[in-house]
Amino acid sequence: MKLYAPWERAFKKVATPFEHFLHAQTTTGIVLMSMTIIALILANTPLAEVYLHLFHTDITLNIGSWSISHSIHHWINDGLMAIFFFIVGLEIKREVLVGELSNIKVAILPILAAFGGMLLPALIYLSINYGSESANGWGIPMATDIAFAISALVLLGKRVSTALVTFLVALAIVDDLGAVVVIALFYTEQIHLMPLALAGVSFLVLVAFNRFGIHAVLPYFIVGIIMWLFMLDSGVHATIAGVIAALAIPSRPKRTPIDFTHHTRNLLEEYDSYPVATDHMTHENQKAILQNIKDRIDSVGSPASRLEHELHLPVSLIVIPLFALANAGISIDFSSIGETIATPVSLGVIAGLVFGKVLGIAGVAWLAIKSGIAKLPEGSTMNQIFGVAFLGGIGFTMSIFVADLAFVGNNIFIFQAKVGILAASLFAGLFGFFWLRYIAKGTK
Repeated sequence: MKLYAPWERAFKKVATPFEHFLHAQTTTGIVLMSMTIIALILANTPLAEVYLHLFHTDITLNIGSWSISHSIHHWINDGLMAIFFFIVGLEIKREVLVGELSNIKVAILPILAAFGGMLLPALIYLSINYGSESANGWGIPMATDIAFAISALVLLGKRVSTALVTFLVALAIVDDLGAVVVIALFYTEQIHLMPLALAGVSFLVLVAFNRFGIHAVLPYFIVGIIMWLFMLDSGVHATIAGVIAALAIPSRPKRTPIDFTHHTRNLLEEYDSYPVATDHMTHENQKAILQNIKDRIDSVGSPASRLEHELHLPVSLIVIPLFALANAGISIDFSSIGETIATPVSLGVIAGLVFGKVLGIAGVAWLAIKSGIAKLPEGSTMNQIFGVAFLGGIGFTMSIFVADLAFVGNNIFIFQAKVGILAASLFAGLFGFFWLRYIAKGTK
C-alpha cells in the first residue's frame, strides 16, 4: 500500500500536469521551510563551525589529466542548482506552449504584473543604495520563490479560486524568466569567448537532436553536461546552461494521441485473444504485447513532460533542500539584529520585497484592469490580488542565489542581504496568507 504524507492526500486524485506541478511545489515549500529552520539552528549553535567547515570542503573530480575542484557549497550552487534551473526552463517552456502563457488574453495580466513586480523592487533597492558598493544588489528583491508562494496559496484551499492560483503560477514563471535574464546579463563579471562559443555549439547540437526527432534522454544529458562545463569556464553563470538545455528538449511526442489509441486498442484485442493460463502466468506473446503497449505509452508523452514529472521529486527533496541547508544558515546576533536590518542592503531588500512587490504587482494589475487591457482572474477580487502580491514578496531561493552572485567575496553584504531576505519573506508570506485567509473574499 502506498503511503502519502499529510499534504499529499489532497492531491491523491489529481491527474493533470498542472495539478502535479502544484503538488510538487507544495512539497518543495514544506521541505524547504523545514531545511531552512535546520540551517538556522545549525548556524546558531555550537555546531556552527562544523556546519561551515562541511560546506567549504573541496571535492575534486579527476579524469586522466583533466580535473575540476570546488567546495561542496560551490558544487551545490553551480552544479545541483543547474538541475533546478533546468526544471525552471521546462516549466517556462510548458507555460508558453500549452499553459497560461500560451493565451495572450489570459497571460497579459500576470505578465504585466510580473514586470511591475520586478521593476519596482529593483528601483526601490537602488534608491536606498544608490552610489554605494551595495548598489549591485538591485536584482535581489526582484525574485519570487514559486514554491513558498504557491504552498501558501494552496493551503488556503477553496478560499481562493483556481484562476487566482493560475495567476500566481504564471506570474512566478515570468518572474523566474526575468531572474534568469538578469543573472545572465548583469551578474557576469568577465566573459571568456571560446568556452562561451563552445557552449553555443553544444546548444546547437541539442537543437539538432530535437530537429532530427531524437527522443531518447541520454544524448541530451551527455551534451547538456558538456555545455554546463563550457558554461562554467565562460564566466556566464553555469546554471544558465540548465535553462538553455531545457529549451532544446522535445515537447512533442513521437506518436499522436489518435495513433496511440488506434494501435493500443488493436494490441489489447490481440492480448485478449489468447486463452487465460491456468497458472495465472501471462502467455509469452502477451508479455511482448504488454511491453509494446508500455513503449507506446512512453512514446505518446514528450521527453520534456516526462523529465519535468520525473525530476520534480528529486529537485524538491534533494536539490532545493541542500541549497537551503548550504545557504540559509546565517549566524544571527539578536542583540544587533536591529542594526543589521537598518543597513542599506537589508533595508533595500526588505523594502523591495515587501513594498516594491506589492506596489508593482497589485498596482500594475489594477492599472491594467482599469484600463481594459486585462481582466481579473475568474472568481477573484482586487483584494485577493493584493494578498497574492504580498506572497510575491517571498523571495527566498532565487533572492539568496542572486545575493551570492551580486556580492561575490563580500560576506558582510551577503549576510545583510540574507537577513533582509529572511525577514521580508517571513513577513510577506505571513501577511499575504492571513490577508487571503481572513480579509480578502472571492466572488461567487
